[in-house]
Amino acid sequence: MSKICQITGKKAVIGNNVSHSKRRTKRKFDVNLFTKKFYWVEQDCWVSLKVSANGLRVINKLGLDAAIKRAAEKGYL
Repeated sequence: MSKICQITGKKAVIGNNVSHSKRRTKRKFDVNLFTKKFYWVEQDCWVSLKVSANGLRVINKLGLDAAIKRAAEKGYL
């Protein structure tokens, strides 16, 4: 699977390296991803997800069940 957060849908973006002489070359900004295991109480099982730092905050705020349902609705899972 590619480097995409399964909760927020964040993925790498393209930008520029800018040198001191203002010369621009292309570069890639990767997502801050973690492979993390969560215990899903409603399903009584462990789930392994690739989540970004922002995705971890979403899970802490909403709870795992609500975050997974929201991600499934938006098509990230």
